[in-house]
Parts: sequence; C-alpha cells; structure tokens
Amino acid sequence: MTGKVLAWLSLGLIWGATWLFIKIGLADVPPFTFVAIRFFIAAVPLFVLLRVRRTPLPRKMSDWVLTVSTGVLGFAIGYGLVYWGEQHISAGLTAILFTTYPLFGLVFAHFMVPGEPITMRRLVGVVVGIAGVALIFGEQLTLGSALAVLGSLAVVVSAACAALSSVLIKARGGHLDPAFLTVAQILTGAVPLLVVGLLLEGSPFDLHWTPMALVSLAYLAFFGSSLAFVIWYWLIRAIKVTTAQLLPFVNTLVAVVLGAVVLDEELGWRALAGGAAILLGLAVALAPNGRRPRVA
Repeated sequence: MTGKVLAWLSLGLIWGATWLFIKIGLADVPPFTFVAIRFFIAAVPLFVLLRVRRTPLPRKMSDWVLTVSTGVLGFAIGYGLVYWGEQHISAGLTAILFTTYPLFGLVFAHFMVPGEPITMRRLVGVVVGIAGVALIFGEQLTLGSALAVLGSLAVVVSAACAALSSVLIKARGGHLDPAFLTVAQILTGAVPLLVVGLLLEGSPFDLHWTPMALVSLAYLAFFGSSLAFVIWYWLIRAIKVTTAQLLPFVNTLVAVVLGAVVLDEELGWRALAGGAAILLGLAVALAPNGRRPRVA
C-alpha cells in the first residue's frame, strides 16, 4: 500500500508542476508544435525501455484499435486543446478547469467499468462540480475576453477527452503493458499534432527556442510524460479508477501555488470559488460511502 501512496503523491506533484512549465514554454513556442515535440522526445526513453525489456507487442487487432483511438482522443485532441487553451488563461485556472477530469471519469466509468456505478452522492458531486465550472465561465464572460472563454472551454473539453481515454483503458486495456501503452499513445498523438503545427505554425526549426522553453520541454517530456504516464497506467490498474482520479486535488493545489509564486498569477474570487466548488464536488462524489441506490 505504501508504494501506491508514494506513486500517487509523486504523480500529483509531477503533474501539478506541468501547468507551470507549459505556460513558460508557450511564451516562446506555439502550442501544437510544442506539445508534438514534447511527445516525440518523451517516446525515446520509453521505446528504449520496451526494447530492453523485450516487451511483446499486442497481437489482437482490438488492442491496437484501442491504443490508437485512445492515443488520438487523449493525446492528439486532449493535449492539443489544453495547450491551445492555456495560451489564453493562467496556469492556475487551467489546472482548476482540468480538475473536472474526475467528474467526467465518474460518468464514463458508470457506463464502462463494472463495479464503479454512479450513486446519488456521486451525482450530487458532479452537479456541484458543474456549478463550479459555470461560475468560472461566468467570470470569463464578465471580463469580456472571447479568447479566454474559448480557452477555458478547450480545457474542459480536453478534460473530458482525457477521462474517456483513461476509462476506456481501465475497461478494456488492463492487460496491456503500461510502457507500451504510453509510447504507442504518445506517438499516435504526436503525429497529427505535428502535422497541425507544420500547417499552422511553420517549421519547428524556424521557431525561437529560448533556454526556458528548452527547460520546459525537457521537464514535460521526461517527467510529465515518460515517467508520469507509466506511473499513471500502473496506478489505474492497481487501484480503482475513481481513487486514482483524486489526483487533481494535489495537482490543482500545486499548480495554483506555483502559478502565484513563479508567475505572479492572480485569480478572481469567482475563479477561486468555482475551483472550490469543483473540489467540493469531487470530495462529495469520491468520498467512501455505504451502499446506496444506483442511478439508472
């Protein structure tokens, strides 16, 4: 049990810091190229690991379809949206909005994972979380920034894509090797992201790669991707998907603190209240409870 707790906390700290490094990198490098190169670099140590371990590749077509589809969903679409969105909102707010990820996961797991139904308590938690998101969007609309609203929406949709991808793996891919799964999904996501980057942002070699952008890229590739996703897929096989999805409690706190300390980010009262509502919804939805009637 100690190993699971340590892995859970480590992942929370690693992913909590990614929002800061994404924001720093985006100051110099456009989003789609930035995330695509992150994934290509992250795939290298994972590919070496697969070769050293001589990990067998899946033989079933259904396993490859699952891997490719979740790679496109969670990595190409999900990360493309979150990088684009964070251009227009703060790192702390991005983390808060992405905290809706477990709420989407609860809904998807209800339909896809036996033994993890939505109870009345979980439904109430989801509704409270949605109210928090609405409060945050209300603030963005009041500020009158169309790009901020679109950026916020992109992050929420990204959270839904990531949750669906993870639940699909939990439901149908528990037998797949985490290292194989990670490198295959990363590469599946990186290719379309690079194509979009070339079309919209130009050649990566023509971009201004500052030292801070390179530091951000290195952290995101090796810690935020290679290491983190192997831990993540090990966790969602070892513990309940809803328990693993409590990670945003740690992620969000780390991201908001780092954003305030390093980037001098300030969040309005509605953003903070909305974030508190989302976390409260998670606490209500994921708290241990006795037997309760399922929601049909």
